Amino acid sequence: MNQWPFVIAVYILGIGGSAGIITWCLLAQRRAEKRLEELKRK
Repeated sequence: MNQWPFVIAVYILGIGGSAGIITWCLLAQRRAEKRLEELKRK
């Protein structure tokens, strides 16, 4: 049985998952920075 389709699928899942986590973290960081700026203004 050829294992390359499974290897490619794992790479796609790994890269996609990493990109998703990076995006989620960047959005969370922006929300936190926005809340911090709002607290500084008060």
